[in-house]
Amino acid sequence: MQVISPSKDQDELIESSWRRCRKYGLDHHTSPFLQKLSQSDFSSIVDEHQTLVTTTNNEVLPYYENILSNTQCLIVLTDNQGQLLDSWGDQRFLNRNMKEFFTQGVSWSERYNGTNAIGTVLATGNAVQVEKDEHFLKANRFMIGSAAPILNSNKEMIGVLDVSSDAYLPQAHTFGLVKLMSQSVENRLIMSAFQQEHFVLTFNTNLENIDSAWSGLVVFNEQGIVISANRRAELILGHDIALSKVSNIFNCSLTHFKNHPENLPIPLVALGKYEMLGVIKRPVNVGIKVNDFRKNTAVSPAMLPGTEGQQQTSSDEISLDRIGFGDERVAKCIRQAERIIEKEIPILIHGETGVGKEVFVKALHEKSARKQYPLVAVNCAAIPSELVESELFGYEKGAFTGASAKGGIGLIRKANKGTLFLDEIGEMPVKAQARLLRVLQERKVTPLGSTESYPVDIKVISATNRSLKDDVEKGLFRQDLYYRVSGLNLEIPPLRERSDRNDLFKELHRIHRSEEQAAELSDEILKLFQKHPWPGNIRQLVSVIQISLAMADDEVIRPDHLPDDFFEDIRRQERLALEEAITESHPMNRNLNNEAISSSVAHQPDQDVFDVYQANKGNISRTAKALGISRNTLYKRLKELKIK
Repeated sequence: MQVISPSKDQDELIESSWRRCRKYGLDHHTSPFLQKLSQSDFSSIVDEHQTLVTTTNNEVLPYYENILSNTQCLIVLTDNQGQLLDSWGDQRFLNRNMKEFFTQGVSWSERYNGTNAIGTVLATGNAVQVEKDEHFLKANRFMIGSAAPILNSNKEMIGVLDVSSDAYLPQAHTFGLVKLMSQSVENRLIMSAFQQEHFVLTFNTNLENIDSAWSGLVVFNEQGIVISANRRAELILGHDIALSKVSNIFNCSLTHFKNHPENLPIPLVALGKYEMLGVIKRPVNVGIKVNDFRKNTAVSPAMLPGTEGQQQTSSDEISLDRIGFGDERVAKCIRQAERIIEKEIPILIHGETGVGKEVFVKALHEKSARKQYPLVAVNCAAIPSELVESELFGYEKGAFTGASAKGGIGLIRKANKGTLFLDEIGEMPVKAQARLLRVLQERKVTPLGSTESYPVDIKVISATNRSLKDDVEKGLFRQDLYYRVSGLNLEIPPLRERSDRNDLFKELHRIHRSEEQAAELSDEILKLFQKHPWPGNIRQLVSVIQISLAMADDEVIRPDHLPDDFFEDIRRQERLALEEAITESHPMNRNLNNEAISSSVAHQPDQDVFDVYQANKGNISRTAKALGISRNTLYKRLKELKIK
């Protein structure tokens, strides 16, 4: 099996691949060769790689289904020889001749198909993205491929995961995604192999990322000896930990690791200098049961991502003093909310999607006297309308067809003595609004199918990205409920309007980066972030930072690490600003051709493109970065100039 080599520049990977193709006797007009295993040979390799195929299909792909379903792409899994084991997704972009190349048993080695994402990963051991015109064979230039190796715990390649499409999509996003997916497969394989009989410790530098694919994962036995780890663990620690004692790596005794409650974060110091947070999972097959300390300990309800409803504590949770960094509107929200949080006055938070309303509520809850009790967040838009009442108010057994034999307590009663957060409250069905109004008036809940009422003591905080007053006038929201939930109205400003953006950029970068990654954002990136309109607000910012960190690995984030749609947003804003300026200076030009305006912003003169290309000695990545365009766009311009 091939051992992975250090990462190389993408241009260098493509150039070396083209040289290999020529040595194989290929030229640009060579037809792809369909090298396919016989049915019996394919059955043998499928049996050999059954765990890899099953893990990818059942345990990894479902987590990325929503993202991938919005794009026309094909996901391909091969073995370490490039032989296709399985594929998932949309094949509509493939013509009739190429569909057979994406069937089981076909080889995607460079020897048969020239430069391609799978074959180049196999040849180099590095994750790679191959743009349309970077394929050596012209017949393959209809698609873009992004692929990453899948390694075992010995850092040997056991397979390749690839995402291919024919569209000029935000490919930086796709490349970061395929690397995340391959790391997820590796982690799942380790869990599958060891979790039945051994302890598994997941760790990262902050709580928000602890369950991500980029966390370190260490497996140790009953004696505390590290018997396996993922590659992220050694990258984060910068240290070979094979067969080390786990208590020598972290400032925690083996006894404490073994007895610590599962999913409750453990503050750790790694190698005497790196502050971490860890989560332990004990063996599934264990002979002796230890006490569950959670039964006797009141803990703070900070949520681990992906473990909603479980109570956690964290030294790194986002507190109110880390919500704002000097913006007066945010500071005013914090001041007003702090004065109201202990009073029986409801709070209604307004703000665009993604501004951080839920983070604000979590921080506010942690500041209150109710923090020892649950914060129950309800997304009113996410619950099907026919289930809203049973989910919120609970139900008796047999209350309706399909009801649980035990009945359901309901989310409002789960929040008793704590905080009930009604997100997207404007989406709540009118029938459920009437029942909620009664609960807020009487402070009692009557489950569906029951005649008995249960008292509740809750702090109600609601949030919306719509104008509830307008909805009241349209009859979409009850006026009496509106006045019940809108005691204190707060408006969280959109990211583009915040005066503390720079500090916020730095803080979110600090939260999401790993220990081995660059500690600071460059001035160049900060200027680009300041220039961006951020239509998706903080949620979009977090996504951009996560993708950029995945692309950058241990390097400082550069513009070419940013997703392509990041620059599309900037260009769209510049185009709108230009249109507005032209309209204001020349009122008669209101109907000016939009294509002409767009062209003036998005296209450089041919000579500029050629000069920059020459100055960068033909390096595609550096030329595209200097021109402020994607590599796809640069290839198209070079083809127009008959350079490529």
